[in-house]
Amino acid sequence: MAGNEKKHAERAIALEGVLDRLVFASDSSEFIVGRLTVRGRRDPVTIVGLLPKPRPGETLLLQGQWEFDKKFGEQFRFETAEARVPSTIQGIEKYLSSDLIKGIGPEMAKRITAVFGEKTLDIIEKKPEKLRNVPGIGPVRAEKISEAFVEQKSIRDVMLFLQTHGVSTTYAYKIFKRYGNKSARVVSENPYVLATDIRGIGFRSADKIAGSIGIDMRSPLRANAGILHVLDTAQAEGHVYYPLPTLLQKSRELLGIDNHTLEKCVENLAVSGTVVIEGDDRVYLAAMAARENAVARNMRELMIAARFLPGIKIDAAIQWVQQQQGLTLSEAQCEALHAVVEYKVLIVTGGPGTGKTTLLKSLIEILERKKLRVLLCAPTGRAAKRLAEATGREARTVHRLLEYSPSEGGFQRGPSRPLEAEAVVVDETSMVDISLMYYLLGAIHPQTTLILVGDADQLPSVGPGNVLGDLIESGKIHVVRLQTVFRQASESMIVMNAHRINQGLLPAPTGDANALSDFYFIEKDDPDECVRLIKEMVSNRIPGRFGFDPVNDLQILSPMHKGSLGTENLNRELREVLNPYGTKIRGDRFRVGDRVMQTRNNYDKEVFNGDIGRIENYNTEEEEALIEFDGRSVIYHISELDEIALAYAVTIHKAQGSEYPCVIIPMTTQHYVLLRRNLLYTALTRGKSLVVVIGSLKALQMAVENRIVEPRFTHLAAKI
Repeated sequence: MAGNEKKHAERAIALEGVLDRLVFASDSSEFIVGRLTVRGRRDPVTIVGLLPKPRPGETLLLQGQWEFDKKFGEQFRFETAEARVPSTIQGIEKYLSSDLIKGIGPEMAKRITAVFGEKTLDIIEKKPEKLRNVPGIGPVRAEKISEAFVEQKSIRDVMLFLQTHGVSTTYAYKIFKRYGNKSARVVSENPYVLATDIRGIGFRSADKIAGSIGIDMRSPLRANAGILHVLDTAQAEGHVYYPLPTLLQKSRELLGIDNHTLEKCVENLAVSGTVVIEGDDRVYLAAMAARENAVARNMRELMIAARFLPGIKIDAAIQWVQQQQGLTLSEAQCEALHAVVEYKVLIVTGGPGTGKTTLLKSLIEILERKKLRVLLCAPTGRAAKRLAEATGREARTVHRLLEYSPSEGGFQRGPSRPLEAEAVVVDETSMVDISLMYYLLGAIHPQTTLILVGDADQLPSVGPGNVLGDLIESGKIHVVRLQTVFRQASESMIVMNAHRINQGLLPAPTGDANALSDFYFIEKDDPDECVRLIKEMVSNRIPGRFGFDPVNDLQILSPMHKGSLGTENLNRELREVLNPYGTKIRGDRFRVGDRVMQTRNNYDKEVFNGDIGRIENYNTEEEEALIEFDGRSVIYHISELDEIALAYAVTIHKAQGSEYPCVIIPMTTQHYVLLRRNLLYTALTRGKSLVVVIGSLKALQMAVENRIVEPRFTHLAAKI
């Protein structure tokens, strides 16, 4: 049990009573508001929480907390609930007449209990034929009454079983929703499936349930699940595979099982096709091996296939487009335009201010002049929006370009229905992981020209792989590097200092502190003083001097989650400054008005990992939050809020591909583990109009001098 959960469990209050009536029961979830008659209390108590199919008249054993709601007053919010069928005649009457079975109202319930008394429910379950002794009940009705009762009891038995083994009501509901009446059997046979099937239940939680059920620590079931968990965690850290020795070491640390047993399990997983072992020791989850191999194969085939693009007199086209745009392209930009005509696949890389956008606009104008179709895309909504604004053309996320369909459960564009275009341009390619590249290449027609644009010096993708870096490293794909910083961009201190950092130099000093600039470094060695200054900057100084909205325009980018300057603490501190009075949602994890970030791809909602939104409203009856993402409102049920996190401060890695009007970067020696040049460079280039670095000069110097890039286990470059 996590620390917070443990503390919560220790503080939990028990409450027992008879459910008098339901005030509200959600159609879309198991959320209920009810009135509970509690011995020793004059008036019924209001209870709120998740409870499947509650029936008035039954006894509820609840664990939770008292809270005071401004609108509804005192109420008891329960986290776990155990329901017992009523034992009194009055309770049984209320239970049967609470729409448990259609056609049984209060009058029929009284007739049944008049015949069988307190044995009524036992008769319904075990001897339903005796119901025919009640006036008005024939054989068909007797059978329906019994079936409905047994189904209801089955649900309760499942919930009780799950809660007995330490599963909270919230997760018990998710499990029952997934497996139905088979829940108890599924969990008993293999609780580890919960780690893959149920969002929010990881391996460690499933392992605790397994221990409660009595599964042996050395069971192959446990060992296999642990190995797969380690490989899954490797993906979350950016790796496509693990070398066998690394996999065995990490699995041993997690499970406490010897190497010999673990090796046997890896071999068995390979035989079953769950994992793939390539070479001497590269161990992949089967899907990852298939995707890396497909990306390499598709890239090789794309480079040698014939092309749609007709012959273009590129020198004349360059002269024409320069006249059209009233500018002179650099030598590297002209080289890139020549390369588009010569190569089927092209990589264009360069830092800020080197003319990537100008190059794209020129390329698009030339191709459109020839009546050729060009599709523009980027990995995230924000990056696609920036690309559209910069080029004046439609740009979509890769997911939308490939036409993801929630109802069909996949991308509608693929090998059998490729994208219809002579050229496809992908911006911010450094953010594209191996899975997204797999789907994208699968939808590229063999004769289409593919242009990948990105900054190779930025951090690699959040997801597994290092696709842009691997494609460049392979040496098989033509690369054009834009290095000249154009005059207008060179006047920006943000652009200048980004390039200085990339060259291993400290950022240039701001100069006159009273003069307006777009870059500032404020030296503060004490982390607590940095926190105080960040709060002052966000709430007062920056909005007052530069006019930025403190919630919508400012973004804090921290190297890490933990510590006083990590995202977790900064989010707590900043919310008290920026949103102190927002309506609290389920305790105080979120408030209406909070700035939040989506933390995983949700294709059904069309909201993706890294998207920033703001909580607009919260419906307490339906327990649904309305979150606005780039002008689009999306509904989240309370059980789905584990997909979002506070985003007043986010990690630099999560901010990749995004751009913000103002960025504040705390950087002290507290972050020494993550102080790297590409991290600082990526953070700096997220700021559009203003970047403020607050921290110690020593930490800044450590980051600039540290060129070490943490390696990712990928084999794409060698396969191409």
